[in-house]
Amino acid sequence: MSFFAGSTPMRQQQAINPQNIMMAEQELEMVTDLFNRISDSCYTKCFNKQYEQNELSGPESSCIDTCVSKFMEINTKVGEKMQTMGQQ
Repeated sequence: MSFFAGSTPMRQQQAINPQNIMMAEQELEMVTDLFNRISDSCYTKCFNKQYEQNELSGPESSCIDTCVSKFMEINTKVGEKMQTMGQQ
């Protein structure tokens, strides 16, 4: 049975919740912002400005792994702290 062939316009309208769409857009913006901040920060710390190879070197790869891991750990801790402060 196809979900698309038998659906009526009324049924499709019920499935679209503007609040869910707004929340999904906000989450996408937050994830995009997080990705951009990680990229900017770790790029500055881990890469030489003169490209010598088209592949990551061992030290660059290790630096990126460490940088992203620390960034995510700190981001999680800050989020948890803010959440506990908001509950008090």
